[in-house]
Amino acid sequence: MTMRYEVISPEKVECIQDMCNELMRFQQSKATITPERFDGMSFETRMIPSMESAVENYLMIVRDKENIVGYVYCNISEKEVYDNDFATFFDMASVSKEHVGCLSQFYIKEGYRGAGIGSVLFEKAMAWLTSFDTIEDIFIYVSNGNDDALQFYQNKGFQVTHQILDGFITVLRNVPNLSFHEENRK
Repeated sequence: MTMRYEVISPEKVECIQDMCNELMRFQQSKATITPERFDGMSFETRMIPSMESAVENYLMIVRDKENIVGYVYCNISEKEVYDNDFATFFDMASVSKEHVGCLSQFYIKEGYRGAGIGSVLFEKAMAWLTSFDTIEDIFIYVSNGNDDALQFYQNKGFQVTHQILDGFITVLRNVPNLSFHEENRK
């Protein structure tokens, strides 16, 4: 299995539309708390608005031959983006800078999990996020029931800070002075 990793421009985001919708179905299948919240979540309602509200976007796909088998999407956004009608994702006063980084979507097709692809995508995403001098805080939001993802991010040094929406989402935050943070800062 030879994987090919590619950074995709925002103009080509449609190439992951099916995979993003697969991620929403996967999250709903894992959810134990209000899985019906996922009924209205899709590429059009999650990915597109996120990209449009971000200051910077990063999308990397991984291919096995010509088939896309995984992707990671990160963004840099004004912190106020995370205080909206849906939820307040973190204590605004706890973030001293104007912008935050977010690992927003991360998905690998079944059959490709456990082969190290996730670690490569994660490291590339963190290298991009930590390359911005204006970013100190990086957040990851994990849907309830996705214990494998939660453990993955904790193993990578992120800490659970709290839950929102009555446990529907677990919020993880980077720990200051993590090695990937300092090594990748420009």
